[in-house]
Amino acid sequence: MQAQVLGVAQDGGHPQPGCRQNCCTGPRARPHLTTCVAIIDNGRAWLLDAGPDFPRHLAVLDAAGVELAGVLLTHGHMGHYTGLMFLGREAMDTVAIPVWAAPRLAAFLAGNGPWEQLVNSGNIDLCVLDPQEQIPLGERGSAMGFLVPHRDEYSETLGFVVTGPTGSLVYVPDTDSWDGWDPPVEAYVAQADIALLDATFFDHTELPGRNIAEIAHPLVVDSMARFAQLSDEARSKIHFTHLNHSNPLLDTGSDEYIRVARSGMHVASEGDIFDL
Repeated sequence: MQAQVLGVAQDGGHPQPGCRQNCCTGPRARPHLTTCVAIIDNGRAWLLDAGPDFPRHLAVLDAAGVELAGVLLTHGHMGHYTGLMFLGREAMDTVAIPVWAAPRLAAFLAGNGPWEQLVNSGNIDLCVLDPQEQIPLGERGSAMGFLVPHRDEYSETLGFVVTGPTGSLVYVPDTDSWDGWDPPVEAYVAQADIALLDATFFDHTELPGRNIAEIAHPLVVDSMARFAQLSDEARSKIHFTHLNHSNPLLDTGSDEYIRVARSGMHVASEGDIFDL
C-alpha cells in the first residue's frame, strides 16, 4: 500500500486565476494541482479530498492503471469537495462511488444542489463518517478522521490518519492553528511515519492589503519554530502541503524552500510516494 501526492496547492491552484503577480506569472512559476493524496493498493485508489483538479488527479491514476475506489473528504471548502461534480451524469456518471464525509458535510451534500443529484442519482454512495471511526480501505488499510479547528461555515473539518500494513500517514491540509488540539499535533506526528501538514502561508507578508487573520492558517515560520523542538527523526516526517499561490515554497529554488530543507523538514511535491 502506498500514498501518492497528487497535488499540493491551496484551493485556487497555482497559478491562481486572476493573479498577475510574479508568483503566478514569473519565469520560475510552474503549475501545481490542488491538494490531494491517493491511497493506493492493488490497483485501487482512495482519494483524500476531491478538489477542482479532480480530473487531472484521476488522469495520473489512469495512466498508472489505477481505478477510483472512493473519496474521503476533509471539509466543505471549494478546494476539497467540488471535484465531486465530475462524478455526475454530465461527466463520469459513476455508480455508487463511496464518498465519506463527516455529519455536517454529509447533510450539506445531501440537502443542497447540485450535490444532492449525485446522491439521488446513485452516482455516489454518501457515507457518514463519525470522527474517530475506523473505515476500511480495501483489505489491508484503514482511515480514521479526527476533528481539527478551522473555519467551519458548511461543515466540520477533519484530518485523517491512514494506516497500512507497514506504515501510517497523517493528513491535515487545513487548520486555523496548531493550538487548541487535543491531543496536540505533535502526538499525531509521533505516531505516524509521514505527516502532511497545512502550510498555506509562509509568513504574514504574503497578502498585502488583506487581513491574514481572517483566513487563519498556521504560518510556516511559526510551524518551523514549534516543530524545531522535535527530534531529528520526528521533524523528518513532516511534509508541508496546501500551499497558497503566494507561498514561496512553491519555488524549489527560493530561500524559503532551502530554509525548510535545512530545518530537517520537507515541502511536499506532486509525485511523492510513501510506503504504507
